[in-house]
Amino acid sequence: MTPSDQQRFIRNFSIIAHIDHGKSTLADRVLELTHAISARDAKEQYLDSMDLERERGITIKAAAVRLRYEARSGEAHVLNLIDTPGHVDFNYEVSRSLAACEGALLVVDAVQGVEAQTLANAYLAIDNNLEIVPVLNKIDLPAARPTEVMAEIEEVVGIEGRQAILCSAKTGQGVQDVLEAVISRIPAPGGDPAAPLKALIFDSWFDSFRGVVTLIRVVDGTMRTGELVEMLATGTQAEIQDLGVFTPAATPVAALSAGEVGFIITGVKDVRKTQIGDTITHVRRRCEGALAGFQQVRPVVFAGLFPIDGGAYEELRDALDRLRLNDAAFSYEPESSLALGLGFRCGFLGLLHMEIVQERLEREYSLDLITSAPTVVYRVELTSGETVDIDNPAALPEPTRLNQLLEPFVDVTIHAPSDYVGAILKLCEERRGIQKDIRYLTKNRVLVHYDMPFAEVVFDFFDKLKSCSRGYATLDYHPVGYRAGDLVRLDILVDARPVDALTLIVHRDNAYARGKDLVARLREIIPRQSYEVRIQAALGRRVIASESIRPYRKDVTAKLYGGDITRKRKLLEKQKEGKRRMKQVGKVEIPQEAFLAVFDTGGAKGKK
Repeated sequence: MTPSDQQRFIRNFSIIAHIDHGKSTLADRVLELTHAISARDAKEQYLDSMDLERERGITIKAAAVRLRYEARSGEAHVLNLIDTPGHVDFNYEVSRSLAACEGALLVVDAVQGVEAQTLANAYLAIDNNLEIVPVLNKIDLPAARPTEVMAEIEEVVGIEGRQAILCSAKTGQGVQDVLEAVISRIPAPGGDPAAPLKALIFDSWFDSFRGVVTLIRVVDGTMRTGELVEMLATGTQAEIQDLGVFTPAATPVAALSAGEVGFIITGVKDVRKTQIGDTITHVRRRCEGALAGFQQVRPVVFAGLFPIDGGAYEELRDALDRLRLNDAAFSYEPESSLALGLGFRCGFLGLLHMEIVQERLEREYSLDLITSAPTVVYRVELTSGETVDIDNPAALPEPTRLNQLLEPFVDVTIHAPSDYVGAILKLCEERRGIQKDIRYLTKNRVLVHYDMPFAEVVFDFFDKLKSCSRGYATLDYHPVGYRAGDLVRLDILVDARPVDALTLIVHRDNAYARGKDLVARLREIIPRQSYEVRIQAALGRRVIASESIRPYRKDVTAKLYGGDITRKRKLLEKQKEGKRRMKQVGKVEIPQEAFLAVFDTGGAKGKK
């Protein structure tokens, strides 16, 4: 059989869907139908290897599995299923995984219909020129409405909805029809096996025994064990020690040719040297140019991670070092806070990514952590003409050095029942959103489109959105650049001392309300002292909100049983002087609960 004949029987495809529409369940049924796993080994969300993925019902890490399927025509085919993350935080990883495919199954819940990430993922697949096969899942449910959802797919997504495959991933009904559609409607991969090697990296992770394992799609050429290859973006050169495919168990192969998907192990120990989206080629016979679409993954949300026990700093550093081996998108650097002590300033792809990293640190390394408020990266134009990026509000230069302060904006898409459109519009306007479009997809469903400051989305927007829509609204967003804003630095002072971990950058119009809210909440949390403690919110030197915590007061006149009033006044003056001296030397200890209560990042939790 010639190489071109081999490619004719290969199909590379992915499954994309909104969260909880049945993507992982459909992948399970496909594995069972192709006999890739036995009934004894079968388990829910088989391709999701992390406990967090199973608990949340989401996919965090990409996976690729080679399946053998004999079609109804009698011909045997090789199906490469590439399972991708579905969350907006991992948008770049999804785009690179889709670039390794020729087609995608767009899974839509036959009850819920088209939702925010359905649309976002479909457009991502269209941008990668993939053949999209719509699949209506959960048709076994009594509330399923396949005809209406088909019309939604045509009207909203803009692809043929009447040819959607009806199935139930839970019961297995129609899953074989899905595989037949993969063979008949998704094209076979192209590429020349004899051309210079050109392979795409779409994921990598660190194995403690073998080094970095790299998932690749060979676009042109052929690679074999023992050959010397180079990653073009990083310039890393290494010898191929092992080649293989996941079936889903790791299985060694002699070679990987154009159109095939598999993994390579080169002995590289640093996952940062095998970046997602990079191109691999032979050192001696290089390809002419790298594959399009590569970009450096940059964190967009920053937060401080501090151990509750100050003595656990070294343990936290070691844990971050190990975690970085498996997550090149995660960054960190040492940070010192007057309020929280020694810790690390960490960069994340988004709120879900931040929560996953924090939860893994606490579970896998038994650390008790406190996280400061998540902030975005602001761009500062200085009077000197220099432009710098600021990820920590406490590092914002003095106003006299500032020429202009720019904040990141995101394009926000919200799907919701039309009954809640008024509450959603009010919320978006309160968060300084700029309305772009409102479309009624059906008489009961509406699509709301806004440009919004990313900082407003990061804080607690998702929680508020779910509250005002009774949980029915879905959210998706992507960055659209920086815009100038009337932003100011809001400092929180406790007993006239600024608390750096509570510093915020806010819009001037919201500064008073935010400052008043923060000091009121801190007043309830900070314990009373033996002297009066004043909590203030300030813009520069101007205090805009203030609260005071009344002191404990001992009744020093209780022992008096009469006599001149001057005796009572003397004791009260002595007490007053003592409290004044105590305040000069005293230090208010802010409890850890204060940071948790004031900057509750619960908006990051949940599924978007």
